[in-house]
Amino acid sequence: MLEAFFAPAGVAVIGASRDPAKVGGAVVANLIDGGYEGGIYPVNPHATEILGLPAFSRIADVPDPVDLAVIVVPAAAAVDAVNQCAARGVTSAIVISAGFRESGPAGAAIERDLLAAARAGGVRILGPNCLGLIATRAGLNASFAPIMPSPGSISFLSQSGALGTAILDWARGEGIGLAHFVSLGNKADISEVDLIEAWSRDPGTGVVVAYLEAVTDGAAFVRAVRELGERAPFIALTAGTSDAGAKAVSSHTGSLAGSRVAYEAAFRKAGAVHAKTVEQLFDYAEGFARQPLPTGPGTVILTNAGGPAILATDACASEGVTLAGLEPSTVSALREVLPSAASVYNPVDILGDAPAARFEQAARIVARDPGVRSMVVILTPQAMTEPLETAEAIARVASDSGPTTLAVFMGDATVATAEESLRAHGVPNFAFPERAIATLGAMQRHAYRQALQPAEPRVVEADTAVVRSAIDHAREAKRTFITESSAARIAEAYGLQTPASGLARDLREAQDLAASIGFPVVMKIASPDVLHKSDIGGIVFDIRSPEDVEEAYDSIMRRVLHRLPEATIWGVTLQEQLQPGREVIIGVNRDPAFGPILMFGLGGIYVEVLKDVSFRMCPVTPDEAREMIGEIRASALLRGARGEPPADIEAIVDAICRVSALATEFDDIAELDINPLIVGKRGAGAIAADVRIGIGG
Repeated sequence: MLEAFFAPAGVAVIGASRDPAKVGGAVVANLIDGGYEGGIYPVNPHATEILGLPAFSRIADVPDPVDLAVIVVPAAAAVDAVNQCAARGVTSAIVISAGFRESGPAGAAIERDLLAAARAGGVRILGPNCLGLIATRAGLNASFAPIMPSPGSISFLSQSGALGTAILDWARGEGIGLAHFVSLGNKADISEVDLIEAWSRDPGTGVVVAYLEAVTDGAAFVRAVRELGERAPFIALTAGTSDAGAKAVSSHTGSLAGSRVAYEAAFRKAGAVHAKTVEQLFDYAEGFARQPLPTGPGTVILTNAGGPAILATDACASEGVTLAGLEPSTVSALREVLPSAASVYNPVDILGDAPAARFEQAARIVARDPGVRSMVVILTPQAMTEPLETAEAIARVASDSGPTTLAVFMGDATVATAEESLRAHGVPNFAFPERAIATLGAMQRHAYRQALQPAEPRVVEADTAVVRSAIDHAREAKRTFITESSAARIAEAYGLQTPASGLARDLREAQDLAASIGFPVVMKIASPDVLHKSDIGGIVFDIRSPEDVEEAYDSIMRRVLHRLPEATIWGVTLQEQLQPGREVIIGVNRDPAFGPILMFGLGGIYVEVLKDVSFRMCPVTPDEAREMIGEIRASALLRGARGEPPADIEAIVDAICRVSALATEFDDIAELDINPLIVGKRGAGAIAADVRIGIGG
């Protein structure tokens, strides 16, 4: 529980300074200036008074009540400070001091000692190396940030102190109130999950906004955000997640599933809103905090300028925002009050000479339309425009009628007072149409996800003993992959259909095996050193006779030994050649934080080139599997195009769910590719033609 951090009965500042320019002095000054009414106790053995407050030599001398300590002593002394807090009975501490893990191995050792002391003494720690925290309802500024925001409904957490101060300055400039501001620092103890869980129980928090650089426990993060989402949206910007930073991996899936993909999949699973830029983070925070979520699709654009309305319309198309089709009665009502040259369809253009009264009349009419769930009002300043009066009129309509309302009052000085009025009345204003529509799109998508009934993953019956045996055998052989034959048995153990196949150690075995399987067959090199067989000519299709077997065997061995003369060769794998079908790929890559991330896309050799793929965090439900199939650009080919019969979509859904269950059940599986999964016509099923599985250490 973190109550003492946000509403402490008393605060001790260990390392307080008489100089307000130093961190230890700034923290004391901020506690005083912020309006905190509890006890403030500077601790400094060399001072008797700091900023008009009695100072104490040790925290042991501080009188009751005190349940929060802010530690600003050098890193080397911070461990002893935590021990003293524990002895005094102070169970919450903010360690602002730097010089810990971020400074190198020596600092990391101090941080380990700090955490050990905290756990031994029952002290929860925020930080170290953090800016501190602010809780506006308590008037508490326990940080060295000079800005005290006004009270509001946004709780903000940041893994960057510098960005945090920018957020504080933005919030003050935009007139946006905060409930809490927390700088996490090194996250030695308290993490983003702790804060999300705490704020999910806080009735004063209406929106949680975050800047994240790393998530330690992905599963706990997803659970916490989903719990929070029952009453408040979670909006986050992530950094340090570029694909260039991803580790080198051998599978198609691994090469595509970088950290960025993992975050996006996890955010989708959690129901979080993912901002792509700092500007978008600010925009989303303002939109979600100031307006209710749309109750459904259907947006109307009301404007006095045609050009910006066209830009807004284009943005709607790219963001998936549907323009409302206005009822005939709405169109008739607009005709009665607007000039004849006005456009009474959506976008509704009331012309450049529109005064505030015309804006209000048109806004009230369209807001009553049953198909309108949200409204974007665009104003550009003309000679006849009344920006302030228009802002007040739009605020009245938004308050009276209830549609989600966003404003785009374009300009600067001319619309400055109008912007202030909009903010004061809870209507967010955006400088450009595209930003307003992007925010509205995020709000609509979030509202849609929140309205969905939660679904459970499909229960998959499987022979898990087969999987465990194959993994254990690979580990005993000190291999990081499952052999091809064992990978096929694992797929079969989870109910996936695979072609008849076997391993031949020489040409005679290959000819006998081909005959037993039945022609035509496919021959592949069997080697632990050949990962992508087609790249080196290690696979031959359409083998139809014993003579073809001999020719294929000789050519494969010649090519492989030429390209990889040191390769260990076990022989060749013979496999029944399957009937043609649609080729797709199902893959898994295990992310260090978020666990197995599942990929779906068109299969074959071009998957990494075309990158026509979609991702989800496991476990994947049947509905999520269908969404994945629908998201790829080539989904129309699977559903039937230009007279082609549709593929067996439900067979793909079933295969995705089975692979998801396998990856969820076995943490050992680091990466997996089924490429291709050959999908027949509707009702014909699907066969996993090639299965590759890599295991972690």
